[in-house]
Amino acid sequence: MSDDDIRDVEFVDEATGEVLGIDDANQAALAGPGRTAGFAGPTSGVKEYLRQRWDSVKAGELGSLPIIVGLIVIVLVFGTLEDQFLTSRNFTNVLLQMAPIAFLAIGIIFILLIADGEVVTIDLSVAFVAATCGTVLVLLQRPDDPGWPWWAAILAALLLGTAIGLLHALIITKLGVPSFVTTLAGFLVWSGVVLWLTLDFTDAGFIRIQDQRLVDLANKFFEDDWVGWALGAAVVAVYALIRLNDLRSRAARGLTSTPFPIVMAQIVGVAVLSFGAVAIANSDRGVPLVTLILGLFLAFWTFIVSKTRFGRHIYAVGGSPEAARRAGISVDNIRIACFMINGFMAGVGGTILVSRLRSTSSNIAGGNLLLEVIAAAVIGGVSLFGGSGRIIAAFYGALVITSIKNGMELMGLSSGFKFIITGIVLLLAVLVDSISKRRRTQRGLA
Repeated sequence: MSDDDIRDVEFVDEATGEVLGIDDANQAALAGPGRTAGFAGPTSGVKEYLRQRWDSVKAGELGSLPIIVGLIVIVLVFGTLEDQFLTSRNFTNVLLQMAPIAFLAIGIIFILLIADGEVVTIDLSVAFVAATCGTVLVLLQRPDDPGWPWWAAILAALLLGTAIGLLHALIITKLGVPSFVTTLAGFLVWSGVVLWLTLDFTDAGFIRIQDQRLVDLANKFFEDDWVGWALGAAVVAVYALIRLNDLRSRAARGLTSTPFPIVMAQIVGVAVLSFGAVAIANSDRGVPLVTLILGLFLAFWTFIVSKTRFGRHIYAVGGSPEAARRAGISVDNIRIACFMINGFMAGVGGTILVSRLRSTSSNIAGGNLLLEVIAAAVIGGVSLFGGSGRIIAAFYGALVITSIKNGMELMGLSSGFKFIITGIVLLLAVLVDSISKRRRTQRGLA
């Protein structure tokens, strides 16, 4: 195998027993005892770190830079053109509106991560799978017909989504049908199921949620200010713990790490953003419950992807399926698991969607929900070519997409113009990904 083919094969650190990627393993070997190899090691100064970080950006390693620039542009443009855009009321509205998109985008990220670099792996049915799960939930919770408890209805929706993901995965992996064709068929099938379910139980195609606890999932706020401040403090504490622990563990193994002043600056930045967001939310209705739920899912899946063997296998399959297969990884099983996770998150997203709308209807997944979900994942920084991206991209991308949509709605723009703008933003995100990949390939980094 070539160096590129074995990039994601695992190695074990003999001192700690921890599984390393090949890049970290090479750095540790080159460094030797008591030395640090590679980019911005523990003994590197801040100036050297920033210089090499800039070199990485020029080489195509953009990180979160496009998102930061994009959000700044969005705030400046819509904040200037529409007075209501920067109000605390609109801020909490954006948090509510972005939630269903973010939940669905988490699942799509797992699908994009396992693309093989040549053929994009995608799920075109995710919006209507979510709608199917949400509609089943609404039907099951109707009083006395059949009157399931709210938690049982949610569980049924999640199991249904997972089963649909499994069905799609088996068709793709065992029968060899491309994901594009399989999920396009699913798009038609599950849209038909939604129409059948809604129109079979009501002539109007509209069914309202009767259980207030289900409505509260996406519409309740923490009215006590101290709850918001506690959540903000928890976010900062967890982030600081992770960053400092990573700094310590990498230094102990002689691997590259970010200089301590930079890490502290990042922690301070997260604190400013977290407490600033809490302050703005508390000045209106409080922090939304759904934001806490989203944060928990983001933290859980981030841990799974970045700290477990299963997560490393996902990146290995996306980086080079053949190399992963030669390393003993069951590529089909990883793909099946990712599609099941996507289905599960479609069930979660469908639950949040019907809760947000307080009902389901025959056109609940209509409009551009599918476009917004896929765009959120790509805009957030997940590569369409597989093996590259983070779970937090779902939050970043959903925030960008929702902010643009929210700003255009406040300005009263037509639906046609909204489609045009959203399409242009998606195209720009894909172009950035493509150009970055080309630069990394030219410099031998891809």
